[in-house]
Amino acid sequence: MSGFDVAALERELRAEVDGEVRFDAGSRGAYATDGSNYRQVPLGVVVPRSIEAGVAAVQACARFGAPVLSRGGGTSLGGQCTNTAVVIDWTKYCHRLLSVDPVARTCVVEPGIVLDDLNRQLADHGLKFGPKPATHTHCALGGMIGNNSCGASAQAYGKTVDNVRRLEVLCYDGTRFWAGPTDEAAYAEVLAEGGPRARLYQGLRELRDRHLAEIRRGYPKIPRRVSGYNLDSLLPENGFDLARALVGSEGTLVTVLRAELELVEVPAADAMLVLGFDDIYAAADAVPDLLAHSKPAQLEALDGRMAQLMREEHSHLESLERLPEGDSWLLLQFTGDTKAEADAQADDLLRSLGRDRNDPAVTFSDDPAREQLMLKAREAGLGVTARPPDGRETWEGWEDSAVAPEKLGAYLRDLERLFDRYGYQQASLYGHFGQGCVHTRIPFDLRQGKGIEDFRAFLIDAAELVAGYGGSLSGEHGDGQARGELLARMFGRPLVDAMGQVKALFDPTNRMNPGKVVHPNRVDQDLRLGADWRPRAERTEFAYSADDHDFGRAVLRCVGVGNCRSHQGGVMCPSYRATGEEEHSTRGRSRLLFEMLGGHADSVITDGWRSTEVHDALDLCLACKGCKSDCPVGVDMATYKAEFLSHHYRGRLRPPAHYALGWLPLWARLTRLVPGAAQAANAALHAPGLGTLAKQLAGIDPRRDAPRFAPRSFQQRIVTRDPDPRDPRTVLLWPDTFTNHFDPQIAAAATRLLTDAGFAVAVPDQPVCCGLTWISTGQLGTARRVLRRTARILRPWLEAGTPIIGLEPSCTAALRDDAPELLPGDQDIARLAARTRTLAEQLVQHAPDGWQPPQLARAATVQTHCHQHAVLGDDPDRELMRRAGLDADVLDAGCCGLAGNFGFERGHFELSLTIAEQGVLPAVRDAAPSALLLADGFSCRTQLDQADTGRRALHLAEALALALDGPLPAHFPERAARPAP
Repeated sequence: MSGFDVAALERELRAEVDGEVRFDAGSRGAYATDGSNYRQVPLGVVVPRSIEAGVAAVQACARFGAPVLSRGGGTSLGGQCTNTAVVIDWTKYCHRLLSVDPVARTCVVEPGIVLDDLNRQLADHGLKFGPKPATHTHCALGGMIGNNSCGASAQAYGKTVDNVRRLEVLCYDGTRFWAGPTDEAAYAEVLAEGGPRARLYQGLRELRDRHLAEIRRGYPKIPRRVSGYNLDSLLPENGFDLARALVGSEGTLVTVLRAELELVEVPAADAMLVLGFDDIYAAADAVPDLLAHSKPAQLEALDGRMAQLMREEHSHLESLERLPEGDSWLLLQFTGDTKAEADAQADDLLRSLGRDRNDPAVTFSDDPAREQLMLKAREAGLGVTARPPDGRETWEGWEDSAVAPEKLGAYLRDLERLFDRYGYQQASLYGHFGQGCVHTRIPFDLRQGKGIEDFRAFLIDAAELVAGYGGSLSGEHGDGQARGELLARMFGRPLVDAMGQVKALFDPTNRMNPGKVVHPNRVDQDLRLGADWRPRAERTEFAYSADDHDFGRAVLRCVGVGNCRSHQGGVMCPSYRATGEEEHSTRGRSRLLFEMLGGHADSVITDGWRSTEVHDALDLCLACKGCKSDCPVGVDMATYKAEFLSHHYRGRLRPPAHYALGWLPLWARLTRLVPGAAQAANAALHAPGLGTLAKQLAGIDPRRDAPRFAPRSFQQRIVTRDPDPRDPRTVLLWPDTFTNHFDPQIAAAATRLLTDAGFAVAVPDQPVCCGLTWISTGQLGTARRVLRRTARILRPWLEAGTPIIGLEPSCTAALRDDAPELLPGDQDIARLAARTRTLAEQLVQHAPDGWQPPQLARAATVQTHCHQHAVLGDDPDRELMRRAGLDADVLDAGCCGLAGNFGFERGHFELSLTIAEQGVLPAVRDAAPSALLLADGFSCRTQLDQADTGRRALHLAEALALALDGPLPAHFPERAARPAP
């Protein structure tokens, strides 16, 4: 960017702004793109600690003439949140709910507040903000205002513009004011005050009056018109409402500082109908009739293609099982003051259609939990369709067009014909059909010149098509760069020129998010890929079999949807939840890895695998694998981190923890060579002075207690067992390092359980290892050698097809998931992965008929290990606990924060506990004293034992084995339950 001194601007921002000012390559790379096809490297990033600090940042930029981009959650699909500008990220600090007026049903918020967080704070008042995009767990209100966001609930509550009362805004020239409806008296007051604000208001009114007829005639009268500036909000009949005129302007006119929002009551009850149709066109044809006979709060659609993708990706299968007959479906939700009232609306509609609840093409539910599962399946559309299993890449660009609902069926048929003409077959069609809004992702070729030419030509033809139906280019996501160039085809040149005049009034020097909406960059410019994109091809350690054996393609899995920026529920992403930093989210790390691979002339990461910026971003990745399951496109940052560390430290000295913790299986084995060695090691690690020195040398935080080695390992304690591998009753119990050397009583308990269930338990007579600790520290060559040795030792069992029972979730997941990727084509490793089962899987799915687990008959609080959540799943564990009479409260409180070696390493202690205190530890403290505390993961148990909870966690095997000896006492003393190993 020419015309000003960027280094001087950085110094000015640091001097003037109370916030975090970052012009480093890592920060710029993390913010280089959003959820769109576009990429522009920012000049720098400012994270203000207050609204006034954000004002100071804009003013400093204005003194230099630097462009400004005000950013919320960064999930925009049109390129609104990427620019060669100073990015102001409001989400880390400026996220307060400032006031609530329950009587007036309004509230005032800062721009960085996340929608779900806002609604949680409003819940005690029985109120909520009505519009709810699919990104509601992490989208910011400032971004919703910038994009005029909608979501499924817009059927009942309208778009964001319909729910904004006033905005406090800042112009690039420093003019600051509250904007809202302006009657004649208020208009006169503004003019009487004089100054820049008066000139703005007067200029807007004159512009409106010049284009009065065009504005009234040129704006489509449809529910979902999001494209263009809201000049219709300036009409006299609409109250000359400047706040609503600014909604949807995408940061190109003003910076939003605060917002006064209108709220709605939370419905007391709801019910859902799902109607099946032969195809998506028939579903669309039915929408006008459904709206004529009912007033649903939501009317959503998904097609057979999307359902098939969910089945292939094993996603939302429970929801799919509840779908009625058909190949496309409409989901209608009704709300009421009572369940009977909501149910009656659904039944009335069915009667008007000549159908009832027993119709095979009808599913009815008034169970809120079940309804949320169904709606989440629809919300998952972007992620499910982004990377289909057939290997195609699909992209946004025409993902949210809208027409009047009565024209929807015809529009979809013409759109499908347009797909066929360009060879874009099999694009899924879904969306908010009650308002005529269509979502889709299209397999554009954005890597080759011809493909990009077709991309541009298709968008022009699609714009002409939707304009011919009187529709909107965007029905939800806004224009940005994806549709700005096409606006004249929808509105006509006079109205687009009028929008340009509005831009000139607010931002005459074009410094506010330039190149978006008006005076836009071309739709095929600034592409994240593009014909000139030439990333480096890297040889890798893992196979990336799901990504055509291409690390770059694996990194491209991230489409920017931002689920990793959520604050509650699931596992992903614990480090982001603790720091609020973009580069500590899965998305931010993916962006930096993308930059690391190069391919663009302005790539900000230039030293490849040796990059300090990428290393620092990955350093706080817990390798919890939560993103592998919780990310809608299956980004596996734990694997990417291991890959990076392998290359980063190749031929170089590693951190001490990599040798101490990464080689833990070897050190543990050495304590078994000499009698008393384990006790000596314990004494040394816990002795005053000597223990501290040992931790310092090992790179372990001195505040961490080293786990104690058991006097004898499980393999040393066990009576020789040598059942025939060919006996179908035989199972091989996997002696992982943590269970074998630290908690051998767990393996003993599992042996009792398996024997009680009729199995013959074998145990390897030599040391075996899954290589997990070497994998997590990126010592992948060693991990490969360890796995090959293990496979040789187990070969008789593998050839016989003997089930291998894992007790430690992280090791079990490593055998099933990591090992085949490290050693692709190795048949022994493939057999090992295929034979590996959890204890619960073996007992629930393979125990002899008639066997019942011992009965515990009590409550239990359960912390599921992240790797089990992500790789193994816990359905068998839930079923086993149910059969054992456990009333299990399985926590949905995120990661425990220890995550193997992560929480032990020097520099991670505070973050580890912060993560634990955000969910797991408070939940454990709140658990009933009589409830069992269960945690199968060694890391989870260690964190719970060492944190201030007053509780000790058991492995499920321990709890069940104790019940083999008879009923547990009513108040089971957990601290005494695990005898000293």
